[in-house]
Amino acid sequence: MKLQKRGNFRKSSAGTSVKTTLIQSAGMITYIIILLMRIPLSKVIGDAGMGLFAPAFEIFMMITFITSYSMMGAMSGAVRYRVKREQHRNARNVFRAVIGMNLLLSIVIGGVLVLTASKTADFFVLESLSRMAILAVAPTILFSAVVGTFRGYFNGYGLGTITAHSQYIEKLCMVFFASGCGGTFYAYGKKVSALLLSAEYGFAYGALGAMLGVMLSQVVTTIYLLVIYLIYSRALRGRIAEDSNKRGESQFSIQKNVLLNCLPMAFVTLLTNLFMLIDQRMFNYCMNKKVAELGEIRTAMWGTYYSKFTVLTGALAALCLLTVSAASGKIKIAYEREEYRLMRERLEKTVSRLSILAFPAAVYLAALSEAVVRCLSKNEMEYVASWLQKGAVIIPLCGFGFFFAQLLYKMHMLRELFLSAFVSMAAHVLIAFLFVQKALLGADGIIYALIAYFALFAALNFLFIIRNLKYRPNWLSGMAFPAAAACVSGLAVMLIARFMLEPAGAVVTILSGIVAGVFLYITLLMILRVIGEEELSRIPLGFFFIMFGKNIGVL
Repeated sequence: MKLQKRGNFRKSSAGTSVKTTLIQSAGMITYIIILLMRIPLSKVIGDAGMGLFAPAFEIFMMITFITSYSMMGAMSGAVRYRVKREQHRNARNVFRAVIGMNLLLSIVIGGVLVLTASKTADFFVLESLSRMAILAVAPTILFSAVVGTFRGYFNGYGLGTITAHSQYIEKLCMVFFASGCGGTFYAYGKKVSALLLSAEYGFAYGALGAMLGVMLSQVVTTIYLLVIYLIYSRALRGRIAEDSNKRGESQFSIQKNVLLNCLPMAFVTLLTNLFMLIDQRMFNYCMNKKVAELGEIRTAMWGTYYSKFTVLTGALAALCLLTVSAASGKIKIAYEREEYRLMRERLEKTVSRLSILAFPAAVYLAALSEAVVRCLSKNEMEYVASWLQKGAVIIPLCGFGFFFAQLLYKMHMLRELFLSAFVSMAAHVLIAFLFVQKALLGADGIIYALIAYFALFAALNFLFIIRNLKYRPNWLSGMAFPAAAACVSGLAVMLIARFMLEPAGAVVTILSGIVAGVFLYITLLMILRVIGEEELSRIPLGFFFIMFGKNIGVL
C-alpha cells in the first residue's frame, strides 16, 4: 500500500508540475508555436508567399506589442492594485477606460495602415505586393487589442490560468487558420496569376489568406475571453455591491497612468523586435542593387530566411530560455528579500544550466545543418545550410541576452534595459547598413549584423547584472567548460553528418548525431566536474549516465 501511495503521489506531483509549467511558461511556449508555424505555412503558400507574409506579420507583432502585450502588463498592475484594496468598482472602471482607449488607438492605427498600405509596402520593405497582407493587419489589431485588455483584467484578478488558456487557444488557432486560409487563397491566387501572366499574385493572395487566418485566431480568442468575462462579471457583482469606496477615478486619469506605465516596456519590446522589418528592407535593396528587380526569386529567398533560418535559431534559443525562465522569478524573490548570497547561488546555477543547453544546441545545429535543411525542403538549398553554420552562434547569445533582460525587467531596472536595447539596435542598423547596403553581402550581412546585435545585447545586460547585483560569474565551470565540451562533441557530430548523410539519409543522420553528441557531451561534463549525480538525476535517462559515470570513475 505504501509503495502504491508513493507511486500515485509521484504521478500526481509530476502531473501538477507539468500543468504549472504549461501555465507559467505559456508566453514562451506559444512564442515557439508561432515560430514553428512558419515551416508548414511555407509549404502551403511557398517561400515567396512567406516573403510577402513576413512584413505584414511583423507589423502586426509590432503594433500588438503596444496595444496588447505592453498594455496588458500595465493594466494588470492597475487592476491588481485596486483589487488588493477591495476597490472592485474602480477595477471595473480601469477595464472600461483601457478597452475604450485601446479600441480607439487600434482604429486610428488600422486606419493609417489602410490608407498607407501601398506606401508602407513600397517604401519600408520594398515589396509592393505585400500591401494585400498589410491591409489585413488593420482589422486584426483591433481584435488583438481587445484580447490584450481582457488578459490584463484577468491577470489583475489573479486569473493567470485563463490568460494561459487563451494564449494556447490563440496560437493553435493561428496555426490552423493561417495554413487553411493561406492554402485556400493561394489556390485562388494561382488562377489570378494565370490571367495576369504573373506567378507573384498567387503568392500575394496566399500571404493575404495567411494574414486573414491570423485575424480569425484573434476573433476566436476574443469570443472565448468575452464569454469568460460575462461569466466572471456575474460572480463579481456581489463584490462590487459591497464596495464601500466612494472615491471614483476619472477615465482620463486611469488612461494616463496605464499609458505611462505601458510606454517604457513598449519601447524596449519594439527595440528588441524591430530588426526583422529593417533587415528585410536592406536585404531587398541589396538584391535589387545586385540584379535589377529580382522579383519572385528575391522574395522567395527572404521567405526561406524567414521560415527556416529564423525559425530554427529562434526556436532553439527560446527552448533553452524556457528551461531557465522560471528561475528568474526565484532570483527576484531572493533579491527583494535581501538574501544576496542565495540570489547569487541561484543566478550561478541558472547561468551554468543555460550554458549547458545553449552551447551544444548551437554547435549541433551548425554540424547537422545540411541534414536539417534536407528534412525541411526537398529543394537544394546550400545557402540555408551556410546561413545556419554562420548564425548558430545566435542561439546562446540570444538565450543569455534575453535571460539577463528578463532579470533586469523583473528587478525594475528598466533604464538599463532600455539603454542596452537601444545601443544594440543602433549597432545592428549600422552594421547591417555597411554589410548589406554598402558591401552587398545579402543575407550573410544580415546574419553578421544579428550576431553583433545579440552579442552586444547579452554583454550589456550581463554587465548591468554584474554591477547592480555584485555577481561574480564562475567563468570556467559556468561557461568555458560547457563551451569546450560542446565543441569537442560537435566534432563527432560533424563527422557523423559528413559520412552518414548520403548513405543513411537526413533523419537517421540527425538522430545518430544527436545521440552520439549528447552521450559524449555529458561524459565530458562529468569528467570536467561541471555536473554531478544530483544534476544527472533530474534529466531523462539520468540513471544511465550515473551508472556509466560511476563505472568509469568520474562520479
